[in-house]
Amino acid sequence: MSTQFPERSQALMQGSDAFLAYLTGWHAGLAPLDLASDWAANGVRAENVAVFVVDMVNGFCHKGPLAGERVKGLIAPVQAAIERCHSLGVRHFLLPQDTHHPDALEFGQFGPHCVAGQDESNTVPELAGLPAAANFTVIEKNSLHPAYGTGLAQWLRQHPEVAYFLVMGDCTDLCVYQTAMYLRLSANAIQRDCQVVVPENCVQTYDLPVEIAQEIGAMPHDGDLLHLVFLFHMALNGVHIVKAVE
Repeated sequence: MSTQFPERSQALMQGSDAFLAYLTGWHAGLAPLDLASDWAANGVRAENVAVFVVDMVNGFCHKGPLAGERVKGLIAPVQAAIERCHSLGVRHFLLPQDTHHPDALEFGQFGPHCVAGQDESNTVPELAGLPAAANFTVIEKNSLHPAYGTGLAQWLRQHPEVAYFLVMGDCTDLCVYQTAMYLRLSANAIQRDCQVVVPENCVQTYDLPVEIAQEIGAMPHDGDLLHLVFLFHMALNGVHIVKAVE
């Protein structure tokens, strides 16, 4: 855009300076959340909590064309958060995971990945081997959204006591965003009081620089910028963004 529309690009960048400064300051000011204290202060019991672990599968962490170090780096903090929640008595762990049809339409945007029956679609072994895994409920999905064509809505109806959602995984601006916004907006629509929490250190997205994207004929993706923008947009819509959970 900058080579074709230099004046417009320059005006946009200059006009966004104040917001970008605010955005980075907002991000720097995020604070950790002590779960036990937060739940005690708000009358939340372990049975009221559901932990969503989104797309922590081999195909985004360990193998396949979409695996990358940024998402792989989530394994340790996500594992720690799961173990912390499990130690506090949480037993609802939902794992929305890409488990695509071999001819999934989404492949037109992101290329083939995480096909059902292949190891890419399996939970990463670091999480699958946890004691908490006995309580994992895998939600197989064929799109970015956790509830389209899945059993998630039914699960939520069957567990009306759950009103505190902790959302982790990847990608910040894609499946995590869709999950957190679905939970928040669904509750808003029916006037149901709930809390949706996203720990920033437990979510991440991929990076694809402009020059590389142009070489391979793909759309570029500024991982650092989009990570912050979508965290902010979730916060703008009532999702509680914290630095980490303890």
